[in-house]
Formats: sequence, structure tokens, C-alpha cells
Amino acid sequence: MYDHEETDSLDTRIRLKFGLESQKPQLYSPLVLAYIGDGIYELIIRTIVVAQGNRQVNKLHRQASRYAKAQAQSEMMKTLLPLLAEEERRIYMRGRNAKSHTTAKHASVNDYRRATGFEALIGYLYLQGSMERLLELVKTAVENYTPKEHTGMEARNAYD
Repeated sequence: MYDHEETDSLDTRIRLKFGLESQKPQLYSPLVLAYIGDGIYELIIRTIVVAQGNRQVNKLHRQASRYAKAQAQSEMMKTLLPLLAEEERRIYMRGRNAKSHTTAKHASVNDYRRATGFEALIGYLYLQGSMERLLELVKTAVENYTPKEHTGMEARNAYD
């Protein structure tokens, strides 16, 4: 971790501004890490999609959803797994193996579990203040992922 990242991180700034205590990311449950990781990943993907051009919000949402769904995150982990450091792999595995009481509506159990591990890793790196590493992994994942073609339902909704 870089010293300047910790003091400049969004998490640190939020905690300072609102007077919140800091907690070591290792102490959070894997599902809490996935919860925060989901939000951070969504913010990154939305930032990328919006930067690609000003469009209708529903079109932005559809584009972002192609990268945020469980199947996409599961596929991305296949690319990222060999690149992870030991601690990162451990966090991913904790997230993947966590017992969740919910499941994704349109994903297999295995995809959902790998996606939870992916989000736990993102949340951990964010809370750790390792933004450069987080962005490096997301960039690699996004650049190596090819979204599946639209299903009939998605294509139908595109014309609403």
C-alpha cells in the first residue's frame, strides 16, 4: 500500500468529514466487504460508461449492467485470479465462500458466489486505501471481458 493513498482515499475522507472511526478491513465480514465493494465497483463502471458519452439514462444503465451483473463479475474473476497476491486471494475466497441468505435472480449459484468474492475483494481494497491496485484490477477485468449479446428480453427493452 502506498502511504499517500491511505490519506487521500475516499473512505478516509468520508470518515474524517463525518467523524467516523476507522476499522481494519480484515475485521469486516466478507459480506460487508462485498456490500461496500458492490457500491465502489458500480461507481467505477458508471464513471466509465458516462465518460463514453452523454446518453439517455436508461441506455447508460443497460451498458453498466452488462459489467455489473454476477455472470460478468464471475467471468472477470477467471482473468484476475492468477494476478492476485496471497492476501487478495484469501479475501476473494472468504467472499466466495460466505454463506449469503440471498441469491441473484438471473445467475447460477456458482456465478453469484464468485461475484460475491469479486465484490469482497473490491471492498477490501477500497477500505484498505489501495485505490491504485483496485483500479488496476478493475481495468484488467473490464478490458479482458466481452459482454454477452443481448437476450431477447434485453433487446425488447432497448426499444421501450
